[in-house]
Amino acid sequence: MIQYFQNINHQTVEIDKPEIGTWVNLVPPFKEEEFTELSTVLDIPIEFLRDSLDIDERPRYEVADNVKFIVIKTPTENNSFNDSDALFITIPICIILTHNQIVTVNSFDNGAIKKFLNSFERRHPDKRNMMVLKIFEKIVQNFLEYLKEINHQRNLFEQKLYDSNRNEELLNLMRIQKSLVYFVTALRSNEMLMMKMERTNFLGLTEEEREMLQDLIVDMSQALEMANIYTNILSSTMDAFASIISNNLNNVMKRLTSITIILSLPILVTSIYGMNVEIPLQHSAHAFYIPVVLSLSISFLIGWYFLKKKWF
Repeated sequence: MIQYFQNINHQTVEIDKPEIGTWVNLVPPFKEEEFTELSTVLDIPIEFLRDSLDIDERPRYEVADNVKFIVIKTPTENNSFNDSDALFITIPICIILTHNQIVTVNSFDNGAIKKFLNSFERRHPDKRNMMVLKIFEKIVQNFLEYLKEINHQRNLFEQKLYDSNRNEELLNLMRIQKSLVYFVTALRSNEMLMMKMERTNFLGLTEEEREMLQDLIVDMSQALEMANIYTNILSSTMDAFASIISNNLNNVMKRLTSITIILSLPILVTSIYGMNVEIPLQHSAHAFYIPVVLSLSISFLIGWYFLKKKWF
């Protein structure tokens, strides 16, 4: 679906066809004929539009026929029904700068473009470079918000794991770990893209715009550092829980082994006195109590020894 927006008297108005200073936004579902029509009307290489459909597209930029093409990653919630998939993933946003318009293509619904649309009345579509920087700004804000949400969920799952030791919490922590892998990879690529754009002045920015881009690079680096910190904390936590589980298992096995030894020796005594052969004291009036007392004595001595060695 193709949407055309224009800022008229500080109001966002959706129009029927592209004009000068129009923001063109493509959102799912996509149709091939829409790509062909838009490519013809706005003189955009159709490969730029098709590349946006690849969810694994890496952040990059290029120029073809005086049309600038930028791909940058943004976070979004994962709507997969698989319980083992990441809670959050990253998807590409494609920004195309034509001669008179700015075009954004989203392979999935994402919050960055929604935030940009909500503040579009304060934008100036004729200042395309500033529009691009504002989209970058919303993407950085999205990353920071999702990272805070991830850290909050990580704390909740860890607390539940302390209390219950269930596999469900471990699986949720694993899903968060997968999400952080997506974030770290995307943030690193985004940072490299923005640094390269700043170094080569790909957009032809003014001094004020370059300062804003530098600030965004700093914010992107901060988000990357946060993602790395959360990843290291989560990895350390998972390793610690693995050690705790292994230690608990060793303690349980030690207790079971001790109980087995305590029970096996008295069973040996009673088995000997239960044989159908001549045994000492079998004609005594206390023949029943002798193996019982002997078995209990052996059990007590072995139990006392294990308690002294702190095997329980």
